[in-house]
Amino acid sequence: MAAARAAAAVAQQADFITISLPRFDVPALNRVLARALPDLEENTTALLQAHFAAIGDGGEGWVEDGVMRLHAEPARLGNDCPFCAQDLGGSRLIQHYQAYFGAGYQQLKDDISLAEDAVTDAHSGDVKSAFERSVRIAGERREFWSRFANMPEIGLDTAAIMRLWNAAYAAVRAALRAKSERPLEPQVFPVAGEAAVLAYHEACDTVSAVSDRLVGTNEMIRLTKERAAAANVPALQADLAALQRLEARFEAVMDQVCTAIAAEKAAKATTEKQRNTARDALTTYRSRVFPAYQTAINTYLQRFNAGFRIGNVASVNTRSGSTANYAVVIDQVVVPLVPANDGEPGFRNTLSAGDRNTLALAFFFAALEQDLAIAQKIVVIDDPMTSLDEHRSLATVQELRRLVATVQQVIILSHSKPFLCSVWEGADRTARAAMKVARSNPGSTFVAWDVNQDCISEHDKRHELVSRYVQNSVGMDERSVAAALRPILEAFIRVAYPASFPPGALLGPFVELCRRRIGTPTEILNQRDVAELRDLLDYANLFHHETNPAWETQAINDQQLLDFCNRTLAFTRR
Repeated sequence: MAAARAAAAVAQQADFITISLPRFDVPALNRVLARALPDLEENTTALLQAHFAAIGDGGEGWVEDGVMRLHAEPARLGNDCPFCAQDLGGSRLIQHYQAYFGAGYQQLKDDISLAEDAVTDAHSGDVKSAFERSVRIAGERREFWSRFANMPEIGLDTAAIMRLWNAAYAAVRAALRAKSERPLEPQVFPVAGEAAVLAYHEACDTVSAVSDRLVGTNEMIRLTKERAAAANVPALQADLAALQRLEARFEAVMDQVCTAIAAEKAAKATTEKQRNTARDALTTYRSRVFPAYQTAINTYLQRFNAGFRIGNVASVNTRSGSTANYAVVIDQVVVPLVPANDGEPGFRNTLSAGDRNTLALAFFFAALEQDLAIAQKIVVIDDPMTSLDEHRSLATVQELRRLVATVQQVIILSHSKPFLCSVWEGADRTARAAMKVARSNPGSTFVAWDVNQDCISEHDKRHELVSRYVQNSVGMDERSVAAALRPILEAFIRVAYPASFPPGALLGPFVELCRRRIGTPTEILNQRDVAELRDLLDYANLFHHETNPAWETQAINDQQLLDFCNRTLAFTRR
């Protein structure tokens, strides 16, 4: 409410910015203080420093200036002393001076000067004024925003911080100044100076923590601005009045009255709740299960190409428990399970035996689909092809193949060999098994079933397909013809060489076996036939998914296909 009433001021007020203090690089400072000229001999350094001390304060600078004059005006001064004009040619001290005040000495002095400048730039001038100003501005903004939200305290004593800052700055400057006066003398930062810098850095950490807390409220400030800009003062007043009424509700006297009323209502509701619990649970179950089953069953009916669906699924309460009723929908006409009068359409006189079997399969697959423990189930299906047409038979095969991937095991019983052969061909070779019931006096027993042998009729179909293509390719599916070549070769090899090519064997290993036996007493095919079979297999493999992932898009040339068709037929007539 307060922000909404001061929306204009809220919109104009800025949020918080980061407040920070510059720190001192103590490791870098120690490196500068510890520097010397390692190439200068110790006795030379000791000799000259003793000489500088004898001269008095500023002696080293005074001598350095003289040496620089010797370097700057050699033609005019020659080897004469710039002070007394005596010849310095035989003085060893001059040689020590020149080595002492060489390029390394000058570089060292320059580095010390740069360090002093860097410290001065970072910790003097407007830097301190800017810090105090930023703290003052932050305090003003905090005072403003605290009217609309909870703001963290600042609590920064800028005077104390400035004292710590000045003490640390003075200690660093003093150390650099001492080093500047005696550049070649390795020095260490005094313990008192380190303590001053450490105390200042602790103040820096405090400032950073305060700054982070203030900047962290900027998101809340942004939301306050947005709400104030879009606020409806009358609506806020109404909300406030409602909150005040709510607050009054929990005053001691009013709370006792309301608690008593609520207890009476709860006592009344308990009985009603107990009465309705079972009904609600049953309704919830029905509303979840029945529609799911209806959808699943109709999905399977659609896959089976059934001309009907189920509808009007409704729950029915009987003395023995809850059940469900439904109707069959044919061409948008609702047919009840049990007709009201004799002679009217109903389940028994409307659906054929194949339709009823299809509906039973749809119920069966839908029930499996809803089973939460389906992965642990062993599914047994007994003769599902009864009264099913060709399309529904194919759809059943496809559903059984899908089912294999979701359950622990599928056992299929059937009298239809073509149906079982279709299932067998699409099954995983490593996980399938086939048995048949054989007569065994005085009863019957299970024996292994050679499915591939009973499926030999498929070979005849493929052989006929390729033969017709050789005669006339008009209107024929070239890809189906190409895909039939390898099964024809496999069927021929299996019949012609059963000992070397048992059921389940692959042509690739068989060709390699034939190649190894060429010229031996156990030769299977001669070298020419092995080469021909290898060529035929290489071409045929182009049109099978396990040997060519792109088999569906493999380009087909009519002349090439015709050539391999003729060669395949010729090979299988051997």
